[in-house]
Amino acid sequence: MKNTNFADGIYICVLVFLGILLVSCQVGVTDKDGKATTSVKDAKVAQFESTQELKKFSSAQEVLDYIKDSQANAQYGGIFYGGGVGIGREMAAMAESAAAPMAKSADSSGSAGVSAADYSKTNIQVEGVDEADFVKNDGKYIYTLTQNKLVIVDAFPAEDAKILSETKIDGRPRDMFVNKDRLALFVERDGEVPVFAQYDYIPRPRYTSVIHVYVYDISDREDPELVKDYNLNGYYIESRMIDDYVYFIVRDDVYYYAQSIDLPVIKQASTAIARPDIYYFDNPEYNYNFNTVASFNIFDENDDVNAKTFMMGYSNAIYASQDNLYITYQKNLPYVYYESHNEDRFYDVVKPLLPADAREKIDEIKADGSLDSYEKWQEISEVLEEMYNSMDEEEKYELVKDIEEAINEYELKREEERAKTVIHKINIDKGSIEYDAKGEVPGYLLNQFSMDEHEDYFRIATTLELYGNRGQIMHNNVYVLDDELKIAGKLEGIAPDERIYSTRFIGDRLYMVTFKRIDPLFVIDLSSPQNPKILGELKIPGFSDYLHPYDEDHIIGVGKETEGNEWGGISVKGIKLALFDVSDVEKPKQLDQYTIGEAGTDSEALREHKAFLFDKNRNLLVIPVTEVKGKQIYDPKYGYYRQRYWQGAYVFDLTAEDGFELNGKITHNDDYEETDYYYYGSPNAVRRSLYMDDVLYTISEGKIKMNELEDVSKEIKEIKLPYEKPYPYPVPYYGTTVEGGSVGIATAGPAVVE
Repeated sequence: MKNTNFADGIYICVLVFLGILLVSCQVGVTDKDGKATTSVKDAKVAQFESTQELKKFSSAQEVLDYIKDSQANAQYGGIFYGGGVGIGREMAAMAESAAAPMAKSADSSGSAGVSAADYSKTNIQVEGVDEADFVKNDGKYIYTLTQNKLVIVDAFPAEDAKILSETKIDGRPRDMFVNKDRLALFVERDGEVPVFAQYDYIPRPRYTSVIHVYVYDISDREDPELVKDYNLNGYYIESRMIDDYVYFIVRDDVYYYAQSIDLPVIKQASTAIARPDIYYFDNPEYNYNFNTVASFNIFDENDDVNAKTFMMGYSNAIYASQDNLYITYQKNLPYVYYESHNEDRFYDVVKPLLPADAREKIDEIKADGSLDSYEKWQEISEVLEEMYNSMDEEEKYELVKDIEEAINEYELKREEERAKTVIHKINIDKGSIEYDAKGEVPGYLLNQFSMDEHEDYFRIATTLELYGNRGQIMHNNVYVLDDELKIAGKLEGIAPDERIYSTRFIGDRLYMVTFKRIDPLFVIDLSSPQNPKILGELKIPGFSDYLHPYDEDHIIGVGKETEGNEWGGISVKGIKLALFDVSDVEKPKQLDQYTIGEAGTDSEALREHKAFLFDKNRNLLVIPVTEVKGKQIYDPKYGYYRQRYWQGAYVFDLTAEDGFELNGKITHNDDYEETDYYYYGSPNAVRRSLYMDDVLYTISEGKIKMNELEDVSKEIKEIKLPYEKPYPYPVPYYGTTVEGGSVGIATAGPAVVE
């Protein structure tokens, strides 16, 4: 016999547990007298076994009615909140991207004067699909954002470099595109927009972010002329430029107030020029927001803006090819789904484990159409109580144990079915925007490099992470989807107990890095879309956060070094650059590696591929670095420890034969003119680099430096940008990083300095 008190506790717990399951199943559809007429399971069938087809709202009232119905099904969490408050901000920040081919041009600047014959441009993922950034150049001019200013620098030749213009921007400039004599700048502004409630006599203010796309004529770089101001409510997500067409995505809350709903409107200045059609799927989500996809020709003199709005969940990673735009987000189901789930779980998992006489009685009660949900539960609970009273403690214990094991297996299976990424495919062509298909795959994405389009197939890599009573279950998957986003091939269960740290699709191969204690680099064959398979694997210490192609047979990895620690875990060390030889796909190998700094050393290139500069023809590799140096020092003024740092750019010569050779380092700090301690938002932190002919340009918020590529220790010129030190300004503090328990540096936000 088991301990009586323990068994009684188990008995009480399982009764409470089963009671919760059944009580949750009472919620259903009622008639006008409040009598239950439809079970939650039937309600779920009505709600979730929908057509899954894309539908278009015909009016604002139809949108409003649909939202109300969805809110009623959501129970808690809701679609929106009362009093005119939207559904809120994004729960977590979007994962920042990591990277791709370097766009190059030597004849597209359209600028007057002498231009470089060869120059680098933004590091992009897909050839021919430009990505916006806060630094651009056209072989003669550098365009950069410094705080709230657009600065244009005549940068070539370097000896004569000078600032041509400074344009103050009202709002928070994010990034931009440059195309010949046009510049498109994305700006966020906090706005107060008027909303007219139904039959109200005055507008009521709505406080929201407003996205402006300022288009400048920069034929006169000394005096840019604002020619367009496209704007709409919401938050800037992503943008791309293909040829002369700019595509951008803005997400806005579903805002409801006093029988009125604020629908997306695109304006030119203050004049409405487009009210996008709003599309949706007939299965309700737990949360909704408006995702507006808009496009315009950067040279168009008219106000021809194409736009469509899709009401969907919170968008996450975005991928764009020259023909299609893919919007993804993590699937969320309304609360009513989980109510039905609880009912299914009781009848499908718990009931079959009960004694035969109890099962028969429960089946009779369930089939009795004269009883409502509450009455059924009253009778079922009496059956359960009678059943447990007839058992001895050993029988109770064994039954509870069997139920818990069955429920755990059931929950893991159902959780795997729910933990999916939704993919929306939108065709784009010379500004046109047409919805194409919707698909789903298990797991979640790391970033935009988890996706790729190749020969009418869409490839995607995910990590599936589940939690059950027996702990965490995690593995990685690769899916190949056809033109209709149906799964054509899959490879699942890769690297159990590890997650994806970086991926790179190149032609018929996928290079994927996972990590837990070591860094497995997988080479995966995708030449047969229906049968993806692992060709080879390399296991080495450390991990790569970003993978970049060197050539067909070599891959560059940028990440962190690791080593075992005295507690039996893994400590994360400094930055690690690695060159992999993948010519023998079954036996990939590391040709060379280069490590930088101590624990806490960091690079923006680990999170942002646009900070990575590589050119194979020039054997050139440049990354920004914040390098921790020296021991921890206690600062009595602030009352915490901090460490010295070096901030700047590492410049390498890189060849397949010789690996990484340090050419030199460039810093924008002048003899530590402010402080030699790291602090958040330092204006002298190098963030981007580019070249024009034989000159390397490094850009921070405060400066542009020009050095000889042949020998970067030789500085040609320096230009100070119009950076204004904020007050109060940020100060540093010592902290520890979470990952791997390694020691690093952290920053306090803005603090008043006395």
